[in-house]
Amino acid sequence: MFPRPAARSCLAASVLALGLAWSLDPGSWAENRHPAPPTARVRATRVPAAADTATPLTGYAIQSTAKVTDAPSAVSSPGYRTAGWYPAGPRSTVLAALLATGVHADPFRSTNQQRIPKADFQVPWWYRSDFTVGDPTARTYLDFSGVISAADVYVNGRRVAAAADVTGTYTRHELDVTSLVRAGTNTVAFRIRPNDPNRMLTMGWLDWLQPPPDQNMGIVRDVVVRRGGPVALRDAHVVTKLDVPSLASADLTVKAQVRNDSGAPVTAEVGGRVAGTSFTTTVGLAAHETRTVVFTPADVPGLRLASPKVWWPAGMGGQPLYGLDLTASVAGRASDTAHENFGIRDVRAPLNSDGARQYRINGRRLLIKGGGWSPDEFLRWDRTYVEDRLKYALDLGLNTVRLEGHIEPDEFFDLADRYGVLTLPGWECCDKWEGQVNENGAGEKWKRADYVVAKASMAAEAARLRGHPSVISFLIGSDAAPDATIEKNYLAALEAADWPNPVIPAASDASAPVSGRSGMKMTGPYDWVPPHYWYTKREGGATGFNSETGAGPDIPTLDTLRRMMTPAELDTLWKDPEAKQYHRSPSATFGTLRLYDHALAGRYGAPTGLTDYVRKAQLAQYEAVRAQFEAYGRNATDTSQPSTGVIYWMFNGGWTSLHWQLMDRYLDQGGAYFGARKANEPLHVQYSYDDRSVVVVANRASGASGLTVRATLFDPDGTQRYDRTVTGLKVGGAGARTTALTLPASVSGLSTTYLARLVLTDRAGREVGRNVYWLSRKADTLDWAHSDWYHTPTTGYADLTGLASMARVPVSATGSTVSAGGTSTTTVTVRRTGGGRTPSLLTDVHLVDGRNRPVLPVRWSDNQVGLWPGESATLTATYRTADLHGLAPRVRISGWNAKELTVPAS
Repeated sequence: MFPRPAARSCLAASVLALGLAWSLDPGSWAENRHPAPPTARVRATRVPAAADTATPLTGYAIQSTAKVTDAPSAVSSPGYRTAGWYPAGPRSTVLAALLATGVHADPFRSTNQQRIPKADFQVPWWYRSDFTVGDPTARTYLDFSGVISAADVYVNGRRVAAAADVTGTYTRHELDVTSLVRAGTNTVAFRIRPNDPNRMLTMGWLDWLQPPPDQNMGIVRDVVVRRGGPVALRDAHVVTKLDVPSLASADLTVKAQVRNDSGAPVTAEVGGRVAGTSFTTTVGLAAHETRTVVFTPADVPGLRLASPKVWWPAGMGGQPLYGLDLTASVAGRASDTAHENFGIRDVRAPLNSDGARQYRINGRRLLIKGGGWSPDEFLRWDRTYVEDRLKYALDLGLNTVRLEGHIEPDEFFDLADRYGVLTLPGWECCDKWEGQVNENGAGEKWKRADYVVAKASMAAEAARLRGHPSVISFLIGSDAAPDATIEKNYLAALEAADWPNPVIPAASDASAPVSGRSGMKMTGPYDWVPPHYWYTKREGGATGFNSETGAGPDIPTLDTLRRMMTPAELDTLWKDPEAKQYHRSPSATFGTLRLYDHALAGRYGAPTGLTDYVRKAQLAQYEAVRAQFEAYGRNATDTSQPSTGVIYWMFNGGWTSLHWQLMDRYLDQGGAYFGARKANEPLHVQYSYDDRSVVVVANRASGASGLTVRATLFDPDGTQRYDRTVTGLKVGGAGARTTALTLPASVSGLSTTYLARLVLTDRAGREVGRNVYWLSRKADTLDWAHSDWYHTPTTGYADLTGLASMARVPVSATGSTVSAGGTSTTTVTVRRTGGGRTPSLLTDVHLVDGRNRPVLPVRWSDNQVGLWPGESATLTATYRTADLHGLAPRVRISGWNAKELTVPAS
């Protein structure tokens, strides 16, 4: 986030599923308040006997040290009774576990989270787990990261690591516990320290949600029991070098550390296979010696690939992956194995002539279009939920997500690799991570030990992420760049890990001594600005690479609002712009909806009730988000000050929010979602707020020719005032644009508020694009001189109040559904029926079940369309059949001025 004042503020799968189900359905909590603690029956993890295995612990029993008076040696010994303890999944914060067992009411509804006592989490908590082994003679290790914030670690009654060493979320630890392991049941216990992200290099929350009362203390990545023989394989990876721009060949270099963990010399044979090529070498190791083995194309010709399978972002090509398999053997027996998936691709991000970061993938220039990613507030991992959001990113036409801190588990990046979604991970701003360099943040200055933790964190994350082709950079700073010492440590860790991607010193316009300029800007806005703001080449406008920006609040659909807020809170929501909104932000800057609400009333007219407020909000969010992405898309091919990247702040919010999101917690979609989707559709016709030009942009690899653009202007009642058609247009691919026409500055008789309909047809006359704008002859006016870090003040509003005069018009709908393989597709035809000239504006189609609840997630072929009398649109919705919960599908039609109806769609 941008520098700001200091006030800126799997237990078993069944338990995980239960926790997520409750988080998505507040009603499930109604009868489940503060039950008595259960006896945590956590099944012991069975560790196989094979000497080359890695087995994650399956869960924990957890309890506050305030309630456990026994000595650590007793707590961490097999057979210790855990009556009254709570079950926790294999990756679980303390509060996530308590929520899964119903200790607290749904924290996503109303202000329930405020009622969770923070004092419960200001003492350490025990995490205790058993595992069984049959043969104790194999070497045994505990391998883990993801401890928040620090932990003393015990095995079978003995402390094996102290909290001073096991500290920092991202540091990785491997503890040799061979001498302590016995046949049968063994116990590992973590005494987790409380978290304070301003004092520790862990994870924190900034200003997009109310931070969890436990500050996410717990273990949020797998703790793995590794078993092996005398020789261990570690750090196995492949360094790729793709020939660019030909893409005709690629060199692979295989590296791994071979470690003798025994007290005697050994000879190990290390062999492997990658891309159809096998290789082997013999390594002599002294007692406890570690050596690095390297296989290169010079030694193994098969590692020089002809016609490699190249990985591309979605929409630019396929996402093939290769696999590396290695085995270390001693005396003919496997001692350890290693496997890594990787992709072959080339990423470069030089600064252009304007000093902006310009990404190139496999030699092709790419406009980065993305959003800021948030995990679940309680860091609960659910693969399906993450996969659904990544699919939404592709549905929106985005190619990137940015992870500011909260760097997700391995499976997240596996999914990003699979779907072709690029990722920009990096350290977070304004807390301890920037305590040494960001005077506006709340983080403490670093002590000597912090430099060690930070470098170890960088080394661990670099090694973990380097093989994922979806990862295209690491941002070693956010609002501030690291100083010379910190940068030196980060770069040394990255180099040692063979980091293959650009290193970005900051997400803001900052510089570091070695990395140089960031090539990014963080000039806002973060609160409401009018649509034409984005077309200016200053502040947050469409030039350069804007690492986080957006027009502020996002009011969810009525369905979601009623799930997350009480009737009294909803009443305040639409009536009082000055009221503090708990579901907006803990920040004093963003605590209310004042700027947003005043703009909404000033442009559209004061809301007359909750439904009217939400209706106007969807219209406003659609036009704001559409304009942002359209401006950056149009300007990407400018010869002067082109746009090179934009990260919408944010993609999602991590909880039930009124703030910074393209979709809500429950994956429902409103104006912001469909505005972004419209702007980023593959072949797109758009209006330019700055010069009134009508432009065709190809947001796809291939171009098109034989296109026709028709632009028509209407009064709100549907009276046509202007009409022009241009034929024979063509546009290149990969973000190219062509200008079809420019709308006149004035049109005789045109009302103050008016509609612009743009229709794009192909050579055969088929409609391939439609875009409807609501505009005003009175422009919004901006006070540029008083711009600050989060917005540019608006001194005069566009007059869109004429939309209120639009007659409510009838819209008919028919629907049908087919299901196969667990997936259903509902096809809906909506038609503007009846007489008159008034169109149906922002006609929304919601898929609902037999109880009128939204079926989510869902991906629409199009939505929120504008229909003139006699026009129709056929839309498809794709979703999981199970999400109907056995009920018949229906479709609910609404919109700005459509008469609402619900029809069957079986």
